[in-house]
Amino acid sequence: MSEAAEAAALAAALTGDEPVVLADRPDGTVVRIGDAVVKAHGEDTDVAALAARVRAAAHPALAGVLLPPLPPLPPGTVSLLHDGRPATVWPYGAPVDPEAVPWEAAGALLARLHAVPPAVPGPLPPAGGPARAARALARLRAARLPSARAAVRDAAARILATPVPVRSVALCHGDFHLGQLVRYPADGGVWRLIDVDDLGIGDPAWDLARPAAWFAAGLLPAEDWHRLLHAYQTAAGTGGEDPWPALDGPARVLTAQCAARALVRAAATGRPPEPEDEALFISCLRIAALP
Repeated sequence: MSEAAEAAALAAALTGDEPVVLADRPDGTVVRIGDAVVKAHGEDTDVAALAARVRAAAHPALAGVLLPPLPPLPPGTVSLLHDGRPATVWPYGAPVDPEAVPWEAAGALLARLHAVPPAVPGPLPPAGGPARAARALARLRAARLPSARAAVRDAAARILATPVPVRSVALCHGDFHLGQLVRYPADGGVWRLIDVDDLGIGDPAWDLARPAAWFAAGLLPAEDWHRLLHAYQTAAGTGGEDPWPALDGPARVLTAQCAARALVRAAATGRPPEPEDEALFISCLRIAALP
């Protein structure tokens, strides 16, 4: 049975409703059934680490920040599919409307997450940002790319291989982007962060690094970036501080990570990169040329 079919069967058994596949990727499958969502995680998932992350999402200290796991599974439980792959169950939340992005809510939620003392939800693994970058570098090195992309490949690889100093430590999301925000109807339609697969302890700058990279590449309008940053700094009490000393290293890595993924995807599908990918390629070349 496929991962998508298994997730759908588990979801249907829990709710009795007709399942709808929301996403089916190599690293996991997401299925909606009524007001519930089942996520079947990848085969290489560390089940113990995932269980710790799910328990954290259910912790009272993170109420109002992270979407909590859903009964009938007890808080912090990870169900196993028949072949041992882990699955978790969550409430359904409405995704972001691209025409009305809640930048202020996103910034405030990240600041609230980073303000929770790391030890409060219990022991957690490292946040996933640096590990995701390392995996992107490995896939880039293994991909067979056209010679015309050699300069971009080398630039992205050089950036991804450059160590990034840790400037501070906090509880981090680990993979923040707009797809990780949902509106939670059961709690008055407020915004919540979802997807705890990379939740953990790390440098909080990594959670802002992707929008910072897109802003630096000209892909995120300055007004939107400043809305996010202002909301974050206001909630964190750091208004007026220059964020770039902390953001520069992680933002460079996220630029290269996004570019590497675009290169590998284009090589695998045979389709040319999108215009935004080309903007990231240019940013990589510019960053690699810096001292």
